[in-house]
Amino acid sequence: MEEGGSTGGGGSDSSTSGSGGAQQRELERMAEVLVTGEQLRLRLHEEKVIKDRRHHLKTYPNCFVAKELIDWLIEHKEASDRETAIKLMQKLADRGIIHHVCDEHKEFKDVKLFYRFRKDDGTFPLDNEVKAFMRGQRLYEKLMAPENTLLQPREEEGVKYERTFMASEFLDWLVQEGEATTRKEAEQLCHRLMEHGIIQHVSNKHPFVDSNLLYQFRMNFRRRRRLMELLNEKSPSSQEAHDSPFCLRKQSHDNRKSTSFMSVSPSKEIKIVSAVRRSSMSSCGSSGYFSSSPTLSSSPPVLCNPKSVLKRPVTSEELLTPGAPYARKTFTIVGDAVGWGFVVRGSKPCHIQAVDPSGPAAAAGMKVCQFVVSVNGLNVLHVDYRTVSNLILTGPRTIVMEVMEELEC
Repeated sequence: MEEGGSTGGGGSDSSTSGSGGAQQRELERMAEVLVTGEQLRLRLHEEKVIKDRRHHLKTYPNCFVAKELIDWLIEHKEASDRETAIKLMQKLADRGIIHHVCDEHKEFKDVKLFYRFRKDDGTFPLDNEVKAFMRGQRLYEKLMAPENTLLQPREEEGVKYERTFMASEFLDWLVQEGEATTRKEAEQLCHRLMEHGIIQHVSNKHPFVDSNLLYQFRMNFRRRRRLMELLNEKSPSSQEAHDSPFCLRKQSHDNRKSTSFMSVSPSKEIKIVSAVRRSSMSSCGSSGYFSSSPTLSSSPPVLCNPKSVLKRPVTSEELLTPGAPYARKTFTIVGDAVGWGFVVRGSKPCHIQAVDPSGPAAAAGMKVCQFVVSVNGLNVLHVDYRTVSNLILTGPRTIVMEVMEELEC
């Protein structure tokens, strides 16, 4: 998350065409549906929508009632109406992610029928594509752990890329972690991950080679997916909301030096402040936000929130001046694996650039233009957004943030 760098990983190979390109797009769509379905499954478990249920003296474990789920989707603004909610769940059913508990109904119906995620009953079909996807997701999560330093900003041929790994170091790590027994087996695994579109060379110029070449994961598995994306048949790059700053990847397009930053996770419906939805936290560079695809596609990023929300620059000294028109507030925000729901920006002091209106931060009372004073008791008035982001990302799921808000706002 370094300011001033360039692309987070080149685009898809423009030479890809025909059946190969179609196959790659299908793999990307499948991966997006799998991630979206898994995020929904975890939310429904947290909300106790999925639970053991009885019918005619028989217990059906880990299932949900179709009609109740549609109510939940509308209540949580994942669907605008019941018809849309049915279409969304039918997408998951068509991909084999959910099914009727007795497999008597192929269609998802707005009635009191029991349905279940196949991952909850062990019936999920594990073909080669799904196996590669699940392996890639597990590796990604391990690499994103706070103690892991393999993913770093690095340069190749004069261009800086975010969250890269060096091929030779990655192979060493796979063996050390027990993901492969030999270096040759680790290399074969990497070839499979490339074949299924999980990883790629940063500029798409090379296959996977045991070398000092740089590679990246094509997908940000932690990006919060909205269910409505399931109805969009276009490439993932077109699925980000134009005004959403919560799904970002550091990226510059062509030779322009525009900078934005990849989103990082969690979110949760928290009881501490009220029921809320998932969201994610991102930090952004000084030149603006670009909504980006979860895959490193060649489509241009969508510009959104290009300017600071602050009316004027404010210094830490001004905030601390006795009698200054600012009030202190403290928020307790609980996150999970998908996001806290706000964007930090700026330096000395950092400020809140954007807040997901349906996220944990908004439920706690956070607003744009507030200045970040401390994170979990550590004063951050004299650091930049990267330090603040790192404190949050490497800290506990529950964060306590103190902010200062202008009294006139």
